[in-house]
Amino acid sequence: MSVNKTAAGLTLAASLLIGAAAGAQEPGITDKAIKIGIFGPLSGPNMAYGFDVVNAAKMYYDKINKEGGIHGRKIEYVVEDDRCNANDLVAAVKKLVEQENVFMLNGGSCSAAVVAAKDYVVRNKVPYLMLNASGDGALFPPTDYIFGAYSISQYAVGGAMVEFAAKQFGAKNVAYINHDDAYGAWNLEGSKKDAEVNGVKLSVESINPGINDVTAPFLKVRAANPDAILLVTYARPAALLIKKAAEMGFNKPIILSVTGTASLNQLAENVGKDALKNFYTQEVMIDSPGGAKLKPIYDMYKAAYPDLAAKPDHPQTYMPYGIPPAMSLVKALKDAGPNPTREKVLAALKTQDFDSGVMAGRMQFGPQQRAANRSTIFIKYDGTTMAPLPGVFTSRWTYQAK
Repeated sequence: MSVNKTAAGLTLAASLLIGAAAGAQEPGITDKAIKIGIFGPLSGPNMAYGFDVVNAAKMYYDKINKEGGIHGRKIEYVVEDDRCNANDLVAAVKKLVEQENVFMLNGGSCSAAVVAAKDYVVRNKVPYLMLNASGDGALFPPTDYIFGAYSISQYAVGGAMVEFAAKQFGAKNVAYINHDDAYGAWNLEGSKKDAEVNGVKLSVESINPGINDVTAPFLKVRAANPDAILLVTYARPAALLIKKAAEMGFNKPIILSVTGTASLNQLAENVGKDALKNFYTQEVMIDSPGGAKLKPIYDMYKAAYPDLAAKPDHPQTYMPYGIPPAMSLVKALKDAGPNPTREKVLAALKTQDFDSGVMAGRMQFGPQQRAANRSTIFIKYDGTTMAPLPGVFTSRWTYQAK
């Protein structure tokens, strides 16, 4: 009997030692800290997409640390500048993983750049949560390691717009202008499902992102006599098309995707207020930027960065987008328990479902779902006033393995 007890005790001790050794092998984990790597465009021409998004994530982690951390461990973050560039982003990721030895990654504001890091992240089995990049090319087909589209999946952008046009205006014939690249193809694929369900005919015109004269494509969509025009383009082509529509007397609703402008005020300056008489813009947050429902986030920013907040161009439009991915990371670490491993965190992420209080839709992942948000609201904008309209519009697109 005593021999059996001794053997059982030795087995238990061995198991504990093995478990302790496994835990000790997890990079970036100590008894007091969890080290994560943050990256985004902190300099260069595209820093408006991520500078304050990174700041928002940092202030959320600081808040968690002030509240006691996660199971007694504080979050220690290391920040790198990816300049919205694929080469710089991959270099930043490698530095964080190989030199800084982080436990997991939270970064990326530009889709093309984050896609470039996919192979490295998967090969090294590092949990990676994007910031505000949609990054569908890295999310689908789904892997065990990459989660994103906390702002919205590009597959869902167009579908939510079709849903809005059908429900808000009773539109049955919709002109749909997208880009002739992967970004445009993702949007269109997702839109077709919502068009089919709503009985909407899409008259599609795909244009080059660098187009200078939009007269020909606009005349084509106008000839289809649409009930509304959806612009699922980048900012510059969108401004050209809105201006052209006004010049040609088009007075039906024009609906702009969330990716169509980083600043509504700048858009109004570029196209003139007369071009925005029947204009609507998509928003992925629960309210317009700076709106009452988002006040706690803006107050947190002012407290964390008083010098930046005093500047006229801060916080930048996308600042609140940094909160949901940081919430997701913290929740996954909490759900992984007091002895987190990368595999435990990844398992927690795959079943995650929560309301961020920032985005229009719930943050939801699943066995095949790696894009957190598929919902948006819409705002009527006349060049001066932003008026959020009631309702949340959700794309029906879901990933189907081919």
